[in-house]
Amino acid sequence: MSLLVSTGAPGPVGTALPTRLARSAVGAVPPTMLILLGIVSIQVGAALAKNLFGVFPPSAVVAVRLLAAAVVLVCVARPRLRGHSRADLAMVAVFGLTIAVMNSAIYQSMARIPLGVAVTVEFLGPLIVAVVGSRRLRDLAWVALAGGGVLLLAEGGGGVDALGIGFALLAAAAWAGYIGLSAQTGRRFPGTGGLAVAMSVGAVAAAPLGIAQGGAAFLDPKLLAFGAGVGLLSSALPYALELEALRRMPPRVFSILMSLEPAVAALVGLVALGELLRVRQWAAIGCVIVASIGATRGGGRRSAGVGED
Repeated sequence: MSLLVSTGAPGPVGTALPTRLARSAVGAVPPTMLILLGIVSIQVGAALAKNLFGVFPPSAVVAVRLLAAAVVLVCVARPRLRGHSRADLAMVAVFGLTIAVMNSAIYQSMARIPLGVAVTVEFLGPLIVAVVGSRRLRDLAWVALAGGGVLLLAEGGGGVDALGIGFALLAAAAWAGYIGLSAQTGRRFPGTGGLAVAMSVGAVAAAPLGIAQGGAAFLDPKLLAFGAGVGLLSSALPYALELEALRRMPPRVFSILMSLEPAVAALVGLVALGELLRVRQWAAIGCVIVASIGATRGGGRRSAGVGED
């Protein structure tokens, strides 16, 4: 997709035709469909990762996923560190550590609670960012609605435990930090170069725990193959689809569509993992989705495109 064919250095003349064909194929897909495909890709990747948890620890899957995503992004973006200040490099390093925390926390959460529940709680991160600094009572009401939804999840039983919710809340906090750091990275590094560097830092940060807990699993070709698939589905492909969609739609519309992610996660969990949610849990997911859409619509003019650069 566009990220994979347009952000690196110019390739040989022989790649011109495939590049034009790829751009034409992606350009023919409506931007709303690109967003939905990206959301489905992320959650299918998450379901694939969760299927591995019975054989490999979540920390090992995280390490392989980040490594695969870093390799793809570095090959595509070909980032350069020369010409950047120490402040730039320190900021992108913090960005990378945040990526490692965000991924590690959500995978630890998914290992303990249903996929749809984990993603719903994690979605509090961008929701809080959307309303931060607001003095409108309406925006505080959206936060209260989302908080009520999370309370329903935490008290709803059905395989939901406190530690799983706690890890999801940590992932939410990291996602909120990711949004601000992503915007700063986009301003200081051209294209996706900063993201490639940050993803590499995240992969290095996640490696020690992953290797310590995974051990000989890292010699298993199955783990490496599945981990690479998770990295492509959860990182490289959705980033490419979202980048192309943002070129053709307002950021506010993009944010509203992204609010569907908790519902898609719950559906993927149901179909791919057999995770049945109770009516109470579906109601809680609905609360968070409504709150996210409401906060986005209310704050669209104030903070449109937050986190997307």
